Amino acid sequence: MFAVIRTGGKQYKVSKSDRIRVEKLDIEAGKTVEIDDVLLVNDGKSSKIGEPTVKGAKVTAKVVEHVRGPKIVILKKKARTNDRKKAGHRQDLTVIEIEDIKAA
Repeated sequence: MFAVIRTGGKQYKVSKSDRIRVEKLDIEAGKTVEIDDVLLVNDGKSSKIGEPTVKGAKVTAKVVEHVRGPKIVILKKKARTNDRKKAGHRQDLTVIEIEDIKAA
């Protein structure tokens, strides 16, 4: 069984016991979170596709930890001048573990 969920503006295909990194959630590590924004649920035999979400479907996940993503280096340069600007960014992420997928 798998589901497609949307969180943080991105979509993820998840199954039970998967660990994924999502945009930072304001929930303490060790707590559980229910994601209601389920776009598709597949039980192996049939699929339920939401319009835009599947009504009554929920994905329960446990917050494992909060981490920082890899550093992304931004370099801006203008041609034929000595004009350069270098900056970096690290995104805050939350690692969640999928505990259960419930279809309506």
